[in-house]
Amino acid sequence: MLKSLLSRLTAPQPQPLSADEGRTALAALLVRVARADGAYDASEIARIEQILTTRYGLGAQEATALRLQAETLEADAPDMHRFTQAIKEGVPYDERLGVIQALWQVVLADGVREAEEDALLRLLSSLLGVSDRDSALARQSVADKG
Repeated sequence: MLKSLLSRLTAPQPQPLSADEGRTALAALLVRVARADGAYDASEIARIEQILTTRYGLGAQEATALRLQAETLEADAPDMHRFTQAIKEGVPYDERLGVIQALWQVVLADGVREAEEDALLRLLSSLLGVSDRDSALARQSVADKG
């Protein structure tokens, strides 16, 4: 599935993603953000699995399996542009805002906000078509709950 998903995402005209592929693409974005500062630690892994469990109603083992698939996909993906393009085209704005909130949860999971993570979130927000203002409000919302 991962090879097929990656080839579909890197095709000149990517096809819409199935629900399972969309979950994997989002999970890969979460992993990419977690790895942005060069440290991929247990708190970020736990937060990714918690997000996947909550967002998709998965059990613990299913969330772990999805995270592991996403780690492989993220490592093989040349960039996140195709993932974000597929999400942007197939997901309404409010749900994309939820994606940004999930990404901020991962960034803030380790208690340290690095410049690399901020830069990546600005880029991903733009690629997902989410305004800087709405991304900042999403970050603030996540930090307030934190």
